[in-house]
This record gives sequence, C-alpha cells and structure tokens, in this order.
Amino acid sequence: MGACFPTIRIVWADSGYAGKLVDWAVCHLALTLRIVTKLAGQTTFVVLHRRWCVERTFSWINRCRRTVRDYERLPEHHAAMVQWAMIIVMTRRLARRQPT
Repeated sequence: MGACFPTIRIVWADSGYAGKLVDWAVCHLALTLRIVTKLAGQTTFVVLHRRWCVERTFSWINRCRRTVRDYERLPEHHAAMVQWAMIIVMTRRLARRQPT
C-alpha cells in the first residue's frame, strides 16, 4: 500500500473493523486506523462525519451501471471498474469548475 499511496497516513473504518486489524495496519502498512463509532445512546440514524464520506463515495461508484453488481470474474477487473467510475466522477468535477 505504501508504494502505491505513500501520502496516506490515516484510515477511518467502521466499528466492525475494530480489533486485530488496528494493530495489523500499524505493523504491516504503517497506517493509523481510526474507528468511527456510534454516539453514546444513539438509537436512530445520525450522520457520522467520516463514515458518511465513505457511504457517499460508494453511492458515486454505484451510479455507474457496471459497478452496481459484481459482474466481473476477477477482483482485478472489478477494481478497474471502480477506478473507472471514480475517474468519471473526478473528470466531471474538473470540467464543471472551468472558469467562463
């Protein structure tokens, strides 16, 4: 991971990933893994800051038809489709911000 993304230092994860993964990320990837937990006494839906960023990104990816279902045979092919979906999102953003 460090070779591909050397500037990433912190990763936020859902509370389902708490436990051994936190130590593993520090030892093997040199990353700080911060767990986003529910608020104390939370019983209804509340937007959690970092978790909402992840959910929003998943919705952007799923706007591309081919990434809605797992149609690909190999994980590498699916990863390529996700990357292609994010390229579409970013190019649309860049094109929208052109000065007139």
